Amino acid sequence: MDKYPDELNDIFQALADPTRRAVLARLGRGPATVGDLAEPFSMALPSFMKHIRALEASGLIQTRKEGRVRTCCIEPSRFSHIDRWLSAQRAIWEGRTDRLEQFVTRNPSQKESR
Repeated sequence: MDKYPDELNDIFQALADPTRRAVLARLGRGPATVGDLAEPFSMALPSFMKHIRALEASGLIQTRKEGRVRTCCIEPSRFSHIDRWLSAQRAIWEGRTDRLEQFVTRNPSQKESR
C-alpha cells in the first residue's frame, strides 16, 4: 500500500506531541541550539532531550554537536513523505465526497429508475 509505512508511523508519532510540534515550528525559522529550543518549556533538560531524540529518530530533525553545544535543524525532505500520504488521502476523500454530492443532488426520478 505505502512504500514508507514504518517511516510514516515514526513521523506521525513524533508529530503527535505538542512540544515536538512547537520545536518543529521554531526550527522552521532556522537552526537553534537545544538550550534555545528548551527555554520556553518548563521541563528539565533530560526530559526535553527525549523530545529531541524522538524528532531525530523520526528523521524530522538533524543535530550536530560542536564542543558542548548541540544545534538542531529541520530536515525538510522528510516532510515529503507526509505530503505524499496526505495527497493520496485527499484524492480518495475528494472522490468519495464527489460521488456523495452526485448522489444527493441527483434528480429524484433518476434515483427511482435505479
